[in-house]
Amino acid sequence: MNWDDLKFFLAVSRCGTISGAAKQFNVQHSTVSRRIKALEHSLGVSLLKRTNNAYELTVQGAKIEQAAKRMESEITCVDGMLVGKEDSLVGPLRITTISSMSSGILMPIFSSFCKTHPHIDLHVASTSEAVSLTNREADIAIRLTNTPPEMLIGKRVVTVASTIYGNIDYLKELSQTSEPFEWIGAKCCHFHDTWTKQSCKEKTHLFSSDDALTILSAVKAGLGVTFLPCFIGDAEPLLARYVEPKADFDLGLWVLIHPELKQNARVVAFKQHLIKAINNIRHTLEGC
Repeated sequence: MNWDDLKFFLAVSRCGTISGAAKQFNVQHSTVSRRIKALEHSLGVSLLKRTNNAYELTVQGAKIEQAAKRMESEITCVDGMLVGKEDSLVGPLRITTISSMSSGILMPIFSSFCKTHPHIDLHVASTSEAVSLTNREADIAIRLTNTPPEMLIGKRVVTVASTIYGNIDYLKELSQTSEPFEWIGAKCCHFHDTWTKQSCKEKTHLFSSDDALTILSAVKAGLGVTFLPCFIGDAEPLLARYVEPKADFDLGLWVLIHPELKQNARVVAFKQHLIKAINNIRHTLEGC
């Protein structure tokens, strides 16, 4: 059994698509497909089945996935025993976070960290897609979630409030009529997509996007209302809250690392810097 084939299989099981796995490893779609077929041939079983536009695990695939995860964890531990002992504040540090945070509220924190530690090369990947710390695709993940992965260790730094925002003029016009809201379809993350579906009775949208910054631009342009984190909505002079934040829409801001990197000097330095900086702007994130 080829471990590289198993890595591609795990990527497809996590992403749900071959194209997503290919993007994760920076290879062609055909390469992933060929590796999956080779693995299925060597095992003599079918591991994946296509459902609509995604791939799901077969019964045998689910069994192999659990075994592959254990192998992945053991291999990472061997690597981590060496990497985790690096105590130098020199070299690369890879951070993954979401674009709506990295380009806004986190950028001053990144800037001050780089000035404090000029010999650490900070690499920031802004994506809402799953990035594997176990596969060493990143050293630290900064995520908005209430369900962080169990295989990682981390700290819930602060609670981030969200609520419904709209263009000020748009909300004023609607308040003078009985017309319903136009909801912007938010596909930027699971949480905002779910909240929108629960609140939007029509389930149809004149405008939809899977990018948080594009959604923000649509709200500012008066195309409708949507859920936004308060640290984004409150910072925009063209926008206003429709209602005050509710606890149902709270998300935890987590800083997550792989257990084997918990003593790594660069990881520890960034984690401490981030937590201190976030505490200084806690009121902004909590929507106060």
